[in-house]
Amino acid sequence: QVELVESGGGSVQAGESLRLSCAASRHIYSITRLCVAWFRQVPGKERERVAVITPSGDATYYVDSVKGRFTAYQDNVEHTVSLQIDTLTPEDTAIYYCAAGLNCERFTIWGQGTQVTVSS
Repeated sequence: QVELVESGGGSVQAGESLRLSCAASRHIYSITRLCVAWFRQVPGKERERVAVITPSGDATYYVDSVKGRFTAYQDNVEHTVSLQIDTLTPEDTAIYYCAAGLNCERFTIWGQGTQVTVSS
């Protein structure tokens, strides 16, 4: 069974940047052929979808609160999908998850999450 693995989280200061990456646990499988979404969740709050990138990277969508700061893109050499996060704020502190699906309506493959902590 294919699962997703996130990497790149960490603790940073406000204003800094991070790049999160998402890859399939089986390296022969490229998630760039799937629709991939990035979600984040803060304990006690609902999970929020923050970015979506369609198969082959044809289009991207972002929640209003992250537009201009978050960029989702594919790496077709490494077979990963990354989320570049710029100008981080403490409000971005959360566990970030990537998820994938054959279409962008239903995400059936999930990662374990990576913690992003932003201090002021």
